[in-house]
Amino acid sequence: MAGSLVLASASSFRRMLLDNAGIAFQAQAADIDERAIEGEIERQGSSPEEVALVLAEAKARNVGQAFPDAIIIGSDQTMSLGTRVYHKPRDMNEARDHLLSLSGKVHQLNSAIVLTQGDDILWKHVSSARLSVRLLSPDFIDAHLARVGTNALSSVGAYQLEGEGIQLFDAIDGDYFTILGLPMLPLLEKLRDLRVIDA
Repeated sequence: MAGSLVLASASSFRRMLLDNAGIAFQAQAADIDERAIEGEIERQGSSPEEVALVLAEAKARNVGQAFPDAIIIGSDQTMSLGTRVYHKPRDMNEARDHLLSLSGKVHQLNSAIVLTQGDDILWKHVSSARLSVRLLSPDFIDAHLARVGTNALSSVGAYQLEGEGIQLFDAIDGDYFTILGLPMLPLLEKLRDLRVIDA
């Protein structure tokens, strides 16, 4: 089932992961209202993993309208602590609140992938990672946010693990690619199964 591959994402990290793996693809950002979709499915009592899958599928279907013959990679990530699902902080005060709420606790990142072609869903997958944040003093959080600046607003947890955010943690249980938002090993296995990439 060879076909062209389109990543339904504006994420530079997801593009970088596919580029680094030597995958030929196009990238096209999806035009959907993520917060509206999220709000509706959260009201239905969906789990954070289900929220990520629904959003990944919505992105794939949206971009797939412009590429009816291509295989579309839709992906999304949610972050949860118990039943609370986090969203990207709107401002630095909210970033501070995020980090205070995570201090001394274990939260979960849920990264979903949905592959579509035309109207068909070819594959769905979600991987999760558990991250333990060390006890953080308010003073440390303030100093950390002052250093990283508005970069804190670009991720759902208000941290970048690949940057200074690594200082917030004392343990991580999960795959690095899942944490970055695109579980590469299961995705590559499925693309080989579909004969999109060489086996």
